[in-house]
Amino acid sequence: MNLMNEMNTPPLQTERLVLRRFTEEDIPAVFAIYSDEEANTYLPMFPLKTMEEAAEHYQRKYARLYSQPMGCAYAVCLKEGGGPIGYVHSDMEAPYDFSYGFMKAYWGRGYASEAARAAAVWLKQAGLPYITATHDVNNPGSGRVMRALGMDYKYSYKEQWQPKNFPVIFRMYQLNLNGFHDTYMGYWEKYPEHFIEAIN
Repeated sequence: MNLMNEMNTPPLQTERLVLRRFTEEDIPAVFAIYSDEEANTYLPMFPLKTMEEAAEHYQRKYARLYSQPMGCAYAVCLKEGGGPIGYVHSDMEAPYDFSYGFMKAYWGRGYASEAARAAAVWLKQAGLPYITATHDVNNPGSGRVMRALGMDYKYSYKEQWQPKNFPVIFRMYQLNLNGFHDTYMGYWEKYPEHFIEAIN
């Protein structure tokens, strides 16, 4: 059985966390996660300004994805209760971009790494060949989460980031799954300014 065709964001649990789908009741949490300007600094979208924008974001990103046969878009909640404190997502097509974000109040506690590991285990079971993740060089904390997940740094590239429209140097990490051994070279080929850094 190909689980990618049978499952879309199945619930997961870790020692401290519950990973589940977002629901309409989570729209206030969606607003809290995506409206914080500091937390949004390294996200491609502009911060949400109103609860109406949060409702639109929920419908466009989450409700639409959950109606499809496969997907990975988790709300991350504490086992002790309460609404979502962050998210973990993965695209289900190449380059299988893996991303995460958390409310600022929950930074520095290892939640991102814990949630990401659980999601990566499910993605491997679902049959993905690999996942990639990128971070702004000015956001090294995100790179630490990638390394904690077992991802390997592959290369860096410069992109004129949209819609914010400013240049960003991204570092690309990859975790190979299910016997895959190659490196995804799509960003390297797309962006002329690319290079390999010495990453400590």
